[in-house]
Amino acid sequence: MGTVLEAAKMEANGSATNKSATVIFVLGGPGSGKGTQCANIVEHFGYTHLSAGDLLRAEIKSGSENGTMIDNMIKEGKIVPSEVTIKLLQRAIQENGNDKFLIDGFPRNEENRAAFESVTGTEPEFVLFFDCSEEEMEKRLLNRNQGRVDDNIETIRKRFKVFLESSLPVIEYYNAKGKVRKIDATKPIEEVFEAVKSVFTTSGDKVKQHHAFKKPLQFSWRRKFVNWVSKCCCMRCILP
Repeated sequence: MGTVLEAAKMEANGSATNKSATVIFVLGGPGSGKGTQCANIVEHFGYTHLSAGDLLRAEIKSGSENGTMIDNMIKEGKIVPSEVTIKLLQRAIQENGNDKFLIDGFPRNEENRAAFESVTGTEPEFVLFFDCSEEEMEKRLLNRNQGRVDDNIETIRKRFKVFLESSLPVIEYYNAKGKVRKIDATKPIEEVFEAVKSVFTTSGDKVKQHHAFKKPLQFSWRRKFVNWVSKCCCMRCILP
């Protein structure tokens, strides 16, 4: 019997509806404002916004066999396999009439990244990274009124830690390949979107213009959490 990864590959390769699509990964810490900016990008540039977490939650609500499996894994505190999320992303891309996609909250770690490239055989056009200080993200999360049970100081800091340890290596991997577009997300929403627009409106030489980021990226809040060793089992660390 083959692995889940092999099964996902076979399903992807065997699909008659596979299409060429432009994919942009959107990454940033919790409270960095990437969801707000994704909505602006959709409105102004015609992309389709896909949230890995939303797709997983929708699959659970569908009551499908796959959704039940995902739900059980989450209840048991397990991480949903990368291939499961990738298959949901692939299906959403294939069933959508658009050919430009923002994938928000994925890949969450290096294993996600490697599985995505292995299963799909593609890399993102670039990675849009919203860099924001820990202090600013914490303030935003504590101040927002969305009724989210995970917006308290303890779980917020655990989410910071998870992002630091899991997602930053993905950003650094693509940064070494000249694919990271770093946005200063500490500024007001309108100013952040001006920076975002400059990325999306640049011509074909945009990669060359961003090669300056090939030096090691600096993150204003990473040192504060680098020695954290506690494990987080809250649902927000399982679902983006």
